[in-house]
Amino acid sequence: MRIAFVNATRKWGGVKTWTLDFAERLAALGHDVRVHGRQPEFVAQAQQRVGHAERVDFGCDLNPVAVAHFLRAFRKHRTDIVILNIGKDLATAGVAARLLGIPVVQRIGLPQDIPLRLKTRLLHAWIRPTFLCPCRFIADGFARSLPYITPADVHVVLNGKTPATAPLAVHTPRRLIATQQLNPDKGHETLLRALATIDTPFELHVAGTGSDETRLRGLAASLGLSDRVHWHGFSTDVPGLLAQADIFLLASRSEGLPNTLLEALAQGLLPISRDVGGVREVFTPQIEPWLLPPDAGPEAFAAVLRTALTLPDAALLTARQAARDACRTRCDLDAKARELECWLADQVAAHAGRR
Repeated sequence: MRIAFVNATRKWGGVKTWTLDFAERLAALGHDVRVHGRQPEFVAQAQQRVGHAERVDFGCDLNPVAVAHFLRAFRKHRTDIVILNIGKDLATAGVAARLLGIPVVQRIGLPQDIPLRLKTRLLHAWIRPTFLCPCRFIADGFARSLPYITPADVHVVLNGKTPATAPLAVHTPRRLIATQQLNPDKGHETLLRALATIDTPFELHVAGTGSDETRLRGLAASLGLSDRVHWHGFSTDVPGLLAQADIFLLASRSEGLPNTLLEALAQGLLPISRDVGGVREVFTPQIEPWLLPPDAGPEAFAAVLRTALTLPDAALLTARQAARDACRTRCDLDAKARELECWLADQVAAHAGRR
């Protein structure tokens, strides 16, 4: 297949990571994959990993210059199917694809990703895209958010990661890590207050930046955690940081299917997480004891952390291997790329049959 991925967003986010991961795997499976984007860093990464990337100035919705650009690009490369993000992607590349009779897949990252607006409804009615979601939680919420969408229009392929193969080891003291953005909804305050009540030795490594960073640093100091919390800021090597840890922490109040969790499972970290969004969909029974209720507070986190921090080395290694096995059985990237490949082929065939 000749597949085009389109992303008009200006900042890096989970959808860009998803695009690069799956575009790279589909190219490795022998498909002609083209990537079109706005953010220079994204375009550079796509060029390196996929072998093709083109920077596009999308302009406003229905921008005739952008639509004409995609008409030329899709016609030149005889594109079979277009996978795009929300927003300007549909109103430029989606329009061009519709004019050329190319099927469109719109990738949805959160249940309320697309507001109910007349303009979008009209575009959806004309372009008639199918919708791809990274977990069932998002798919069900998205179908409820737009009354004109039917469940048959929405398909799920779980996000994927490649499980690491390096031998697992444990550290003394145990190393905890959180790699979410430092924003209030990510629950870092809950983690800090829980850890302040724990006497067992540990190190907490925090990667990321965000609007709550200054406050959280001050809170850690006021709780007497300064010597045990290591702030890494923005990192381009999150997998490398995860590989040096033992236990992954996710206290978000809401999520879709967090990329940070999948990265932690791939590295074989024991995951302690709130049961929010699609998190449960990648937890196997072997690691479900570490899944906390959505409203878990500092006391609940402290209790499960005390258990995790006092696991003997052999028991911790077993738990960590179970996490890596969960990645392999629930969200292995190669398996998910082949699943997406089959579904895309079905979309192309069905579209051809309707002509």
